[in-house]
Amino acid sequence: MSSGIAALLTCYNRKAVTLAALARLFAQSAAEEVTVFLVDDNSPDGSGEAVRAQFPQVRLLHGDGNLFWCGGMRRAFAAALEEDFDFYLWLNDDTMLEPGALDRMMNAYQWVAGRGDGKAIIAGSTRDPQSGRQTYGGLVRASRIHPFKYRMVEPGSEPLPCLTMNGNCVLIPRCVAERVQNLSAEFSHGIGDLDYGLRARQAGCSVWIAPGYIGSCAWNAPRGNFLDEKLPLRQRWRQMMTTKGLPPGEHMEYARRHGGPLWPVFWLLPYLRVVLGSLRIGRGVHPA
Repeated sequence: MSSGIAALLTCYNRKAVTLAALARLFAQSAAEEVTVFLVDDNSPDGSGEAVRAQFPQVRLLHGDGNLFWCGGMRRAFAAALEEDFDFYLWLNDDTMLEPGALDRMMNAYQWVAGRGDGKAIIAGSTRDPQSGRQTYGGLVRASRIHPFKYRMVEPGSEPLPCLTMNGNCVLIPRCVAERVQNLSAEFSHGIGDLDYGLRARQAGCSVWIAPGYIGSCAWNAPRGNFLDEKLPLRQRWRQMMTTKGLPPGEHMEYARRHGGPLWPVFWLLPYLRVVLGSLRIGRGVHPA
């Protein structure tokens, strides 16, 4: 059994960003307790070699270029689970931690555990480095009808409960990892973090956000993807079918697991919205 924190990252082809995120992580006051597992998914820009040269203490794992976020994080998580750490920290390689961020997340866990809830995931909130607006963090349901309409919880001065979370910076204690295990193999890229938080709650665990902002991470704007209403329907649909879009099979599994009796309706809705929204724009009517 290993003590301390296993930090889990995956990277692809953004060497400077990955190195900067690692530098912020190793600058944390709790860094001596951290063992880093990083999956380099066959980056053409030499990210893996640069990490090995600058941070030789990192446990470097390799992919074939087709792991995407969930696949890379699963590989890192699986390697760390074999050593049974006290905590597992998901960290996106574009999330830049503020000084003391890891201490604040650990303190948030101790605060929640001290109130009788030791099976608690702690998510960190991030903000855009330019605008200062919140970009990622904890999520709660925004509709009593639609189970997949979420809104972000603005962090306060104490930990706050959530329904699920974005995977940018997430602290998972051993007791939760033992119950929920790894990210689900059914998801390739963008749904696995939401699914993990929901599965954790189904397993009797809870999800919280730490006080304040733990770092910065730029918002992934919809420009050029299936959410970009300026694109023609054919291009939006093609983007939607890709791994980084909303693959129908993966979204169906997510809807089936978490959408309740009407899950087929909630599975189909985003595809209908893209088609109908594009048709309305094509006729000169912007959707409400």
